[in-house]
Amino acid sequence: MINRERKRRVRLPIPDVSAFLGDTLFDRLRYPLLLTALLALLVAVWAGLLRMGWLLPTTGGLAAAHGPLMVSGFLGTLIGLERAVALGALGRRWVYIAPVLSGLGALMSLLGLPAGPWLLTAGSIALIAVFGEIIRRQPASFTYTMGFGAVLWAAGNVLWLAGWPIFQVVWWWGGYLVLTIAGERLEMARLTHFPRWAIRAFFALVGVYVAGLLVLSFTPLADLGTRIVGLALLLIAIWLLRFDIARKTVRRTGFTRFIALNLLIGYVWLAVSGLLTLIFGQQAAGPIYDAQLHTLFLGFVFGMIFGHAPVIFPAVLGRPIEYGPHFYGHVGLLHASLCVRILADLTGLIILRQWSGMINAIALLLFLAVTGVSLRKGTVESLPTKARPPKPS
Repeated sequence: MINRERKRRVRLPIPDVSAFLGDTLFDRLRYPLLLTALLALLVAVWAGLLRMGWLLPTTGGLAAAHGPLMVSGFLGTLIGLERAVALGALGRRWVYIAPVLSGLGALMSLLGLPAGPWLLTAGSIALIAVFGEIIRRQPASFTYTMGFGAVLWAAGNVLWLAGWPIFQVVWWWGGYLVLTIAGERLEMARLTHFPRWAIRAFFALVGVYVAGLLVLSFTPLADLGTRIVGLALLLIAIWLLRFDIARKTVRRTGFTRFIALNLLIGYVWLAVSGLLTLIFGQQAAGPIYDAQLHTLFLGFVFGMIFGHAPVIFPAVLGRPIEYGPHFYGHVGLLHASLCVRILADLTGLIILRQWSGMINAIALLLFLAVTGVSLRKGTVESLPTKARPPKPS
């Protein structure tokens, strides 16, 4: 029997932070900043298709901008904006400087201007200051973890400016995203009352990851350092699968189950990324490199984004969203096509890899479309009856 509760569409309320949003210049920045982040995402996806061999209109150097635009332009601006909205509601308007700088850096990078990487780096350094404010207000293991993630992002950007190759810098960027997500899950994991040794083990794994970064970036043993990074990713994934509260909440229904499923699938992809990196070591390019990175950035990171988008976008925009089972569509499409892509990477099937990459891109576009429509429906449903637009007869 089909569970009727899963068919029900639910209008999720706006998170409490949005109730404090005012109408100041800083508060209004969230709209153009979000649009800038989404523009960076769309161009990064286009650049990714170019890298896979699709013959699409392009400008010089766009394909090479795929990674920086995705990590710093889109994710850096989005994460910085989310923090800025939360702290801005508490009167700390200066925190908007981080997403403003990374957003401007994304735009400059899109235009091919040399100021782009510098502004992206400045934005990442500003985010460290933002997390310094967060830690001052709430010193805890999870805030320190996210703050250290911002340090890794800034360090990676500095190395990028200094001429380090992307295939090494990308693991610094990956650490930023892994620790940002893991830090948020640490906050929720406290509800499970896990033992103290578990948190010590987690920070030990973070130490292993950082050791791998230092070895791969500053010693002749770059391959060994990359394998250490892979081992750390694998063990962090196992830790998250063992201690995250999602193991329990996945047994519930509705939106709670949706988040938990996205989390658990993402942890599996994180483990796969770690295993591939541990086995194959450093790769400068090619299908194995593609598999190592996109299991991490598409499978893990976007799995987290898909799961939390119905919370993130209402918080940033101050609008409710209508959640329903249709949200599973883009989730299933992304993970199924990513499975095919990784299989193609490992077997050398170039055409299959290209088409699965195209379906990855379609899944991301479908995600944006579903989220946008659901935000509009949620907003209309929240209006008084007289204020709603008339339904077509």
